[in-house]
Amino acid sequence: MRRSGPIAGKLAPLALGLLLAGCSLFRGPPAETFDLFGPEALPRGGGTAAQILIPESTALKILDSQSIVVAAGPKISYYPQAQWPDRLPRLFQERAIEAFDRSRRARAVGRPGEGLSIDYQLLTDIRSFEYQAASGGGTAHVEIQARIMDDRNGRVVASRDFTADAPVTADNATAVVTGLQAALDKVLIDLVRWTVAAI
Repeated sequence: MRRSGPIAGKLAPLALGLLLAGCSLFRGPPAETFDLFGPEALPRGGGTAAQILIPESTALKILDSQSIVVAAGPKISYYPQAQWPDRLPRLFQERAIEAFDRSRRARAVGRPGEGLSIDYQLLTDIRSFEYQAASGGGTAHVEIQARIMDDRNGRVVASRDFTADAPVTADNATAVVTGLQAALDKVLIDLVRWTVAAI
């Protein structure tokens, strides 16, 4: 016979609480969040009067997340308990805009929807943004494919691949992010210089 009443009513929330507590045992420690920044040292002079739109980057699904990618030969995984503050394509977009702003070499740089009178779009694809693990020290590797498109006619006026590597001094999240920041700095400095010269 089915029971109901005050005792059954009290058991339901108790059971739910135990279930939630049991689930929390399998979660592990929360992930640490690491940010990236635009480079401090940027080329000055030789600017352009063009206004540049930088849409969010494209990337394969494994890179289109907040997770930090680790490559060990053909095996791809994510660094444990570490993450970016946003999806990598959006984070790269923000840091690219930051790099152009700091260089002061373009009349205006912005995102879609900001109302700029656009002359060119800088389209980027993240090909690689990873920690390449190896015994005795790994490498931070960044590869970005970029295209400059004339916004008036849709014609691609220039394209180029940007690649940079930086040593990773230890197998921990802080060292990995430091290496990726150094590689990103090289890519963004070259990207700003090339874009301004091409338009």
